[in-house]
Amino acid sequence: MSESRLYTFSHETKEQLRKFRLGTSRAKTPMAKIYQIDIKTQEIKPSSDETYTDMLELADDLPDSSPRYILLSYPLTLPSGRLSVPYVLIYYLPVNCNPNMRMSYAGAVELMRGTAEVNRVIEISDAEDLQEIEEKLKGED
Repeated sequence: MSESRLYTFSHETKEQLRKFRLGTSRAKTPMAKIYQIDIKTQEIKPSSDETYTDMLELADDLPDSSPRYILLSYPLTLPSGRLSVPYVLIYYLPVNCNPNMRMSYAGAVELMRGTAEVNRVIEISDAEDLQEIEEKLKGED
């Protein structure tokens, strides 16, 4: 547990996480936000104010060699015909990222999962993997 104490969330970020979770629970379109760890302050915070609704645009904005956390609310119709809106944490860990960054993000993933109140973490190593996210969500529901 001591690992997670290294990382913090501002009150403002915690409030944004709560509002995003509540505001996307009945979403009709995919909604995503990118979060990063500020290396100087060890604070986990949004990368920008942008909320993404397009997976290609989201993929384009991910850095090539730095990890990120992506909160995603993704409405989909299950094989049973029921509408579901899974709320997941995507742990983006590019293969070529710096080992120190890799360790920082690995150490904080559970804290991010718990603070964001998501049940499921999906790890991806390539931004292009976002194009198959619907299959991943349907396959493990």
